[in-house]
Amino acid sequence: MKLSVDFDQCEANGICVGIAPDVFDLDDEDNLHLAVTDIPADRLADVETAVAQCPKAALKLQ
Repeated sequence: MKLSVDFDQCEANGICVGIAPDVFDLDDEDNLHLAVTDIPADRLADVETAVAQCPKAALKLQ
């Protein structure tokens, strides 16, 4: 599955980072970065949780 971010919607709340810090990262200026976009099967459950918990619905899995 592919992960994407709508950076216009993202407020960098960091909820996703707390759930899957190996996939999501916030830099010193609170900009979200993705460590990976092709999500391995063993990380899919956590990434799905992060997508569901995003308060701005800025994360998408396709």
